[in-house]
Amino acid sequence: MDSIWANLSTGMRRFLVLTGSLAVIVAVGLQFHVSSQGDMSGTYPKGFRGGTCTIESDSLVIGYSGYFIPTNYEIPEDATGAMSVPVLCGKIPSPGTLDVTIDLLYPESAREWPLTMRLAKMEGGVPVKTLMTVPSKTYETGIITHVLNMGETGEYRLYLSGKDGNQADFTLEIPIIVGAPWYDSIPQLWPVFLLIAGAILYRIFRKF
Repeated sequence: MDSIWANLSTGMRRFLVLTGSLAVIVAVGLQFHVSSQGDMSGTYPKGFRGGTCTIESDSLVIGYSGYFIPTNYEIPEDATGAMSVPVLCGKIPSPGTLDVTIDLLYPESAREWPLTMRLAKMEGGVPVKTLMTVPSKTYETGIITHVLNMGETGEYRLYLSGKDGNQADFTLEIPIIVGAPWYDSIPQLWPVFLLIAGAILYRIFRKF
């Protein structure tokens, strides 16, 4: 193998290195099932698209986005200048304030349904304590906004419930994790790591 590599021209070596790097990027992408168009893995029900996570029940499809402010951050007098960090599908690094926006995507008639919102603390996948409830009301604009105080680490569920167009009860669940492990973000960062590795390999093999 060494003799074959030694007989290759410099240009061919570079071509093979770049081709191999691209192949690895594609292979890892398929392994994690992630792309800029959405996350098909099991980390979230419907994925991540254009800054919004989508989630659905049999009756309703919503878009969910959130902005997070850490507990120890002092909000300035001009609230518009506050430092807020977009969160990926309800994964929050630490306790703090979470400003959520829910878009009623489908069906359009959902804007006429009275909806109730409830935040619950979870233990072992079971709700053990209700932390907040918003009474049933309609959202004619199709947009629901609310500020949640996430006081401690752990798992939570934000429930959106009501009756659909057929008057059947439904409940849509939005998972929220406070204190998400650092390694949860690795699948979203793999392209950067692989590009860096490819650049290093390219620099190494240029010397041959």
